[in-house]
Amino acid sequence: MYVMSKIKEKSTNNQNRKFLSNCDMTYAVEVIGGRWKILILVNLANGPLRYSELKRKIEKVTERMLTLQLREMESDGIVKRTVFAEVPPRVEYEITPIGEKLVPICLQLSDWGTLHRETTKNSL
Repeated sequence: MYVMSKIKEKSTNNQNRKFLSNCDMTYAVEVIGGRWKILILVNLANGPLRYSELKRKIEKVTERMLTLQLREMESDGIVKRTVFAEVPPRVEYEITPIGEKLVPICLQLSDWGTLHRETTKNSL
């Protein structure tokens, strides 16, 4: 039987873990981290969308991954999920006010990505 040893309080690994967990920038990256979250956020920037509409706009995402990413974003308070009492049931996703503040940041990140891609492609 393998028994894990106690984490050493003064170890570099433990100190780094504590530092990163208290770093606001790292926290923000963890919240928006995920292959599809930024695309989901930008697609919801123009208003609420149903699940199927989101899936159509982000063609390459699997249904499972879209569901997982939306659940995480809802849990983090970035996206609001509204279920309408209709038959068949209708579900819409929309950005929360705190999520709206991320949209310009994501668009700036996209601009940086374009610049970086062009710069590194030309330097090779």
